[in-house]
Amino acid sequence: MGRRGSLGKISSGFEGSFNVCAFGFSAEEEAVLESILRDRSHIEETLRLAADEKAGDYAAALQRLRKIYHNSIRPMEQAYKYNELRQHEISAYPGRTLGDSATDGEITSKPMVLFLGPWSVGKSSMINYLLGLLDTPYQLYTGAEPTTSEFTVIMHGEKIRTVEGIVMAADSSRSFSPLEKFGQNFLEKLVGIEMPHKLLERVTFVDTPGIIENRKQQERGYPFNDVCQWFIDRADLIFVVFDPTKLDVGLELEMLFRQLKGRESQIRIILNKADSLATQDLMRVYGALFWSLAPLINVTEPPRVYVSSFWPYDYAPDTSRDLFKREEISLLEDLNQVIENRLENKIAFIRQHGIRVRIHALLVDRYVQTFKEKMSFFSDPELVFKEIVEDPDKFYIFKSILAKTNVSKFDLPNRDAYRDFFGINPVSSFKQLSAQCSYIGGCLLEKIERAITHELPSLLSSINSGKNPTLSSCEATGCGEKPKNRYRRN
Repeated sequence: MGRRGSLGKISSGFEGSFNVCAFGFSAEEEAVLESILRDRSHIEETLRLAADEKAGDYAAALQRLRKIYHNSIRPMEQAYKYNELRQHEISAYPGRTLGDSATDGEITSKPMVLFLGPWSVGKSSMINYLLGLLDTPYQLYTGAEPTTSEFTVIMHGEKIRTVEGIVMAADSSRSFSPLEKFGQNFLEKLVGIEMPHKLLERVTFVDTPGIIENRKQQERGYPFNDVCQWFIDRADLIFVVFDPTKLDVGLELEMLFRQLKGRESQIRIILNKADSLATQDLMRVYGALFWSLAPLINVTEPPRVYVSSFWPYDYAPDTSRDLFKREEISLLEDLNQVIENRLENKIAFIRQHGIRVRIHALLVDRYVQTFKEKMSFFSDPELVFKEIVEDPDKFYIFKSILAKTNVSKFDLPNRDAYRDFFGINPVSSFKQLSAQCSYIGGCLLEKIERAITHELPSLLSSINSGKNPTLSSCEATGCGEKPKNRYRRN
């Protein structure tokens, strides 16, 4: 990544404000800079960077969340090979065993804010502005031409340093180890920047290469869309940035919005460089942006659109600076909301993941049960199971799950996924749920249901009520009760 050279000591922008005196400029140069730079005090105030967090309570809640996941959800994942069905949950993908440390890295990771959009619309400049990196050695390079060719992860660290992609992927304590599956060519285009910064203690920024419509994806040397999908699936907030000169929608941008389908609640549209237009022209551009995006966003309520100019310099004269300032503060409040709710969102995500694992286990159990019922001494196992997996509705596989377990039909996986799943994993390799019990460890189904209905909601309630979320002895041991197997048929 290209970066401007060092101008001396790093500014106090790393703690929320830009200090021109840190560079030893002359008094005249300082006066000029002060006159053209925008005041950044509202950023620290809106994001509450000066407020102290209760680190102990947060760490205790994360510890309890990890314990619930490892004790109650992960055993069911492993027993029924959920990771080979779902590729976008808890760092898992086919062909690789998920290690404990990688899982912990995913659970303990900070909220991720992803910047997407055409080239040279101001994505890197926006990150520089939010972090106060102007004229520091580690500001992201910006320019009128396509400048960012890498996926750049800006994260917190004790000291300022760059981290190569191969190092990030090899470090199991981070949440980026699954990126190895995209190949060495991609890892050469992945770079991390660590720096001590109050905002980065709470959130991680990801800057992406700009979309260039006249370049084929293959020329990038790695699966660009697949990499984007990986980051999209893990982002807590997605800023899709445009500027008044780049509103056209080409094939690559259209593909990007297809990938964003289902993530509309995380998407925020940004019309950047708004102070480069007169008010009347800005209204026309705003309408043109909606006209271009309308076919790509098929939802009742469109994403929020922020109109401003996100960079360190003051707004152009004779523009709607009050409107732009209010829009900027609204965006910062949106970002702060994600930061404030990061633990609640993580608990909700783990619970949703647990629900999907449970449904998967129930379906596999039903396939196994149906297979055993249909088998006879003279039956060909392959033909019997092929008939079941090709037409599961004939044997009421999915309907029986809905009837018995109070599962929403909207949470059921695609039927075709199980044809591929059992093509890799023979049905004979799975036990029924009724056999997945032990006196000491309890029943897998009981444990995951207790996590979904009691432990995770209880953890969420303790955070919202301000109680110390420590793990009770009953939750850890079951208070000595003999495990019950409600799934065994009487």
